[in-house]
Amino acid sequence: MKAGGQQAGSPWDECFEAAVQLARRAGQIISKALTEEKRVSTKTSAADLVTETDRLVEDLIVSELRKQFPSHRFIAEEATAAGAKCELTTSPTWIIDPIDGTCNFVHRFPDVAVSIGFAVHRELEFGVVHHCVEERLYSARRGHGAFCNGQQLWVSGETDLSRALILTEIGSKRDPATLKLLLGNMEQLLLAKAHGVRVIGSSTLALCHLAAGAVDAYYQFGLHCWDLAAATVIVREAGGIVMDTTGGPLDLMSRRVVAAGTQKMATLVAQALQPISYERDDV
Repeated sequence: MKAGGQQAGSPWDECFEAAVQLARRAGQIISKALTEEKRVSTKTSAADLVTETDRLVEDLIVSELRKQFPSHRFIAEEATAAGAKCELTTSPTWIIDPIDGTCNFVHRFPDVAVSIGFAVHRELEFGVVHHCVEERLYSARRGHGAFCNGQQLWVSGETDLSRALILTEIGSKRDPATLKLLLGNMEQLLLAKAHGVRVIGSSTLALCHLAAGAVDAYYQFGLHCWDLAAATVIVREAGGIVMDTTGGPLDLMSRRVVAAGTQKMATLVAQALQPISYERDDV
């Protein structure tokens, strides 16, 4: 077994091992910074935050990976915010969120993670997510299963919405029309007698909880490809479904997703939702 419980012998072993090591290093930096004073600024809205640690961690991950894999391409949150093009090509591509849960990080709320995904020919090959505070390393490679600290993960087999615990996120748009749709979607799921709808502030960790069978479904409008890439592999390799809210195949750049432990649950959640419009990542 390799780090994270993964089997050896696949073409991207070296890349996977690099991601694991860098996720752990980044997690140590974030855990230390969590208790310190932070310089906080905003990006697209007052709810879209960035700190000096986001930039420091992203620079560390990207610079180290570029040294090892100079021909690879990168999609990284803070570089994209600064104007870098967000484009998924056929080339080996790293998709990086240095701190998923920045608002949590700012407030010292512990659901904070590093997320490193990797795609080749526009297909996700592996994902590594490090829950910094709890020292949990979630990882998966296509065709090799999903693991947390070496223990294999499996989604729940729940198919009944009335027995489901569902996670979602609020998103950065807070205008009245968007909020009405957002709260209306929660209401529809609660009227369908779902056990509960939770918001934890990290889409990456929400999907990891789904992969671990702790929740039954997840949905969101407004997330970015770096919020989704690594954890999508983890959910799929744990036996789950990740798809578009329309019911079609997942489009990483569409900024909308439904995920669940079963196809039936994913479909039921998708059918309950009214869409919320966000500009694509690759526009």
